[in-house]
Amino acid sequence: MARNILILGASYGSLLGTKLLMAGHNVTLVCRKKTAELINREGTEVRIKLRDEPTHRSIFSRDLPGKLDAATPDSVDLSRYDLVGLAMQEPQYTNHTIRVLMVKIAEAKLPCLSIMNMPPLPYLKRIPALADSDLEEAYTNAQVWERFTPGLVTLCSPDPQAFRPPEEGANVLHVGLPTNFKAAAFEDEKHNALLRELERDIDAVRLDGQDVPVKLKVFDSLFVPLAKWSMLLTGNYRCITRGEPQAIRDAVHGNLALSKSIYEHVDAIARKLGADPSDQVPFEKYAKAAESLLKPSSAARAVAAGAPFIERVDLLVKLIAQQIGMPSAEIDQTVQTVDFKLNEKIVLGGSTAQ
Repeated sequence: MARNILILGASYGSLLGTKLLMAGHNVTLVCRKKTAELINREGTEVRIKLRDEPTHRSIFSRDLPGKLDAATPDSVDLSRYDLVGLAMQEPQYTNHTIRVLMVKIAEAKLPCLSIMNMPPLPYLKRIPALADSDLEEAYTNAQVWERFTPGLVTLCSPDPQAFRPPEEGANVLHVGLPTNFKAAAFEDEKHNALLRELERDIDAVRLDGQDVPVKLKVFDSLFVPLAKWSMLLTGNYRCITRGEPQAIRDAVHGNLALSKSIYEHVDAIARKLGADPSDQVPFEKYAKAAESLLKPSSAARAVAAGAPFIERVDLLVKLIAQQIGMPSAEIDQTVQTVDFKLNEKIVLGGSTAQ
């Protein structure tokens, strides 16, 4: 049976959307008006490399069995949907029309699967050790999440690396590292049955008889998606320097011993929260993957481009580490560097405007 999935965010969200479309499900991407018009006119294109093929293939939504459409936040009819995917950067949820839609989603009691790097606050409240923690400071506007029922929100580790080629339209996505989306289960088994149905359908997809990478994997553990924190704190946020941004590979391999110590400390934080070592990804496997990540992280590129806000998983992990008695000087240093660069943009912007 074709499911109807609403995904907030048409950039990274189009990767999960394409996988669902290939499996015969229907997807609506929520985005800006111009992007919605482009997608409704031309569809989407996701470029992905199949195993053992030398070049990327272009997968066009118009060629897939599922139906795709795009909509602005104020034109969404929530009664149509079985599941909501949250695929925008966390600061984008402060936009007024997005906030209004988020209120409606919360009131509709729709299950929400986040593929953000920044875990939604209601999801963190499902972790007993964090249920009463003060973590709002890490969010651009924590009030966005107040109406959500924690059991209806889960997190999917956004491990696949993808970006919009700057010379292409807003409907094109290039997948650089085609790893899997790893989702924690919902509280309600009815919603987990839906997740596992989508998992099976995506797994069964073939293209010219070949398996297509980037799967949806569902886990009973709440902590599997937290494995991404070690990667983000070791690589992505350390791409942000006091000067120009550096590639993820250079952030990780510039001082491999230091990178390993940061990675293992964040892993230890997750274990203190309740994670099992089997929920986590060994440092050596991450370091090997980082060798092919030759661009700065999206967070570093956003800061370099003058973004006033970015997702602050670095700050979130710092706050958690302090509150559970596991502070780290290296994490604190990363947070200071990110704060410095964001404040630098604010100060420069202010002086230019005078």
